[in-house]
Amino acid sequence: MSDYKKTLNLPATTFPMKASLTQNEPKVLEHWRTTDTYGSMIKANAGQQSYVLHDGPPYANGHIHIGHAMNKILKDIIVKHRNMSGKQAQYVPGWDCHGLPIEHKVEQELGGKTQLSVLEIREKCRKYALRYLDIQREEFKRLGILGTWDAPYLTMTPDYETATARELAHFYEHGSVQRNKKPIYWCGSCTTALAEAEVEYDDHSSPSIYVRFPVQDNGLRAVFPQATSGRTFIVIWTTTPWTIPDNMAVAVHPDFEYDLVRVQDAEYILAKDLVPACAKIFGWAEWTTVSTVSGAALAVLVAQHPFYDRPSPIVLADYVHFRPVLFCVRLDHADPLRPRQQLRPCHHPVYHPHPGD
Repeated sequence: MSDYKKTLNLPATTFPMKASLTQNEPKVLEHWRTTDTYGSMIKANAGQQSYVLHDGPPYANGHIHIGHAMNKILKDIIVKHRNMSGKQAQYVPGWDCHGLPIEHKVEQELGGKTQLSVLEIREKCRKYALRYLDIQREEFKRLGILGTWDAPYLTMTPDYETATARELAHFYEHGSVQRNKKPIYWCGSCTTALAEAEVEYDDHSSPSIYVRFPVQDNGLRAVFPQATSGRTFIVIWTTTPWTIPDNMAVAVHPDFEYDLVRVQDAEYILAKDLVPACAKIFGWAEWTTVSTVSGAALAVLVAQHPFYDRPSPIVLADYVHFRPVLFCVRLDHADPLRPRQQLRPCHHPVYHPHPGD
């Protein structure tokens, strides 16, 4: 058989056929360190326009994963590209050393609940963070990411905490700090606030309900001249029935049309386009449309909480929509930011329905 290999015009190269990463990777990392590749890159553009990439720090609570890799590699590409474009783009890595992720890992190592004091727990969390900081630093280096790895920023160092407090004081001095109340995610077992990223949701089915809110007489006749005092209600729909006790207001869309519908001995304010669908759901055999107004006209009305002696003003909100039966929305102080802002004109004090923890 002929040796077909000899018939091929293959280029001669000294490039090894095998990567041999276990031998070559440490050599590459050592070369970058001894030649100060990062420092040389920064010095080459000394005096040039500065480019800063503000990198959100990862938690120092375990080995890096694919999310860390994608995040850091993409940012490293940007930093290196800016340096190759003639700008001086430094990269200062950092670590978030506070929060529940680190505390949870420490609790797991301690076997759950312990009799240690708060200060002892904090010291163990500090040591844990430092341990995984070093581990993650070496893992990031192995991804080829260049930066000031010997001088990172840590959120738990006194210098960092002092600088944070100092900047907050500057904001306060310039009138940029406002004290107020807002709903927060809360962990009942840890008795601490949670960041939104720390909240995990489980899929489950919840009942939805319709609730009628009595409408107070003040201003009612000005909007609906034919309305009957003491018999008029505005109907809301919600998928969170347990929040009804917290209700502080009812939101309607300013541009939608709302009907006053008479059914036997009561009258209801409903979105015009949804009256037939609601009538079927409520089991109305007959109804009469008394009057139609825009949602903006309803802003002068005040509803009454269905079972507490507390007003629920009607407010305007452009996020109210048909889905297909969402026409009036209940509001309380535990709602997300945008709905909660609708309560400010009502001058309601922030209501906290759950005392204690």
